[in-house]
Formats: sequence, C-alpha cells, structure tokens
Amino acid sequence: MSKRIMAIILTAAASALVLFGGWFVYERSVVAAPIQKAITASEGIISAGAPDMTSDKVTIEVTLEADARLRSVYESVKKQVQPMLNGRELVLDIKQQPSERLDEAWSAALFDIAEAMETKHYSQIPESLQAISDRYDGIQAVSEMDDTNVYITLRDGESTKFVVLPRTPSKLEVWTNA
Repeated sequence: MSKRIMAIILTAAASALVLFGGWFVYERSVVAAPIQKAITASEGIISAGAPDMTSDKVTIEVTLEADARLRSVYESVKKQVQPMLNGRELVLDIKQQPSERLDEAWSAALFDIAEAMETKHYSQIPESLQAISDRYDGIQAVSEMDDTNVYITLRDGESTKFVVLPRTPSKLEVWTNA
C-alpha cells in the first residue's frame, strides 16, 4: 500500500473518531447529564440512572419513594425535562419493589383493568382497584389519570407497585358529504 493511501485511510479514521467521539461526549455531558440531574431533583424520586437516548425517545430508570404520587412525579419530571428533550418522547422505567402479594393482587385485577382500558371505560378502574382493597386486607390501591396516562399505585406496607398505562386519545373521524 502506498504512503498516500495509508495517509488517507488514517486521516479518515482519525476524523471519524473525533467526529463520533465528540458527538458522544456532547450527548452525554450536555444533554444526558442535565436530564438525569433534573429528574433526580424531582419530588418523589430517590434516584435516576443514566438516560438511554435514541433519536425518538429518552428512557431513564428511576427509583421512586414508597409514598410517591405517580401522577405528580410524571408531571414534575415532564415540566423539568421537556425543554431538554428536543422533541423526543420521555419514558420513565420505574424500578419496582413489589411483593408477591401485590403481584397476586395486580394479577387478580388485570383482566378488569385491561378491559376498562380497551373499551375506554376508565371509570371502571377505581372500582376494580377498590375490589383489590376489599379482597386483600391491607393493600391500598390508588388510581389517577391525565390526558396521556392512567397511573395506578398499589401499596402493602413497605412494598409498592407502580403501573403506568398509556391512554390512546379518541380519534375523530372525518365524514364526507356524499
């Protein structure tokens, strides 16, 4: 191989290394670190992991306080982080600390809740959760809702299970004048 070709290959490799290395450092220090810091500072959050960033979404694992209000946490985080997302979707991956009893209670109510979500009869969800509280002594079930999600929290002493169910907005159909 001639020296000229070797120089071109080395220059291209060095340029690619600087370009992608610089992009990686920028992405981690200028974008990801402030997002992680803002999420960690939000009320109800104990810790937040490093964001996993793609071109369309930012996923971050969080640990919530046992008494955290899930809807408030989401609203707070969205408000803090929205300007930094550059149009990407924020996905919070909540680290769970449930018990076998909470998992059993959630499984018992899952069919009713899935049906309520599918049929968009959201008012049935609190009824299903009340049935959990009645059936499983000591389990507290709380549901909240906003424009985008249904938030469910199950508590049993020190154990907590957080569930976020995305709502699909109703679509308006366009009728043609025929």
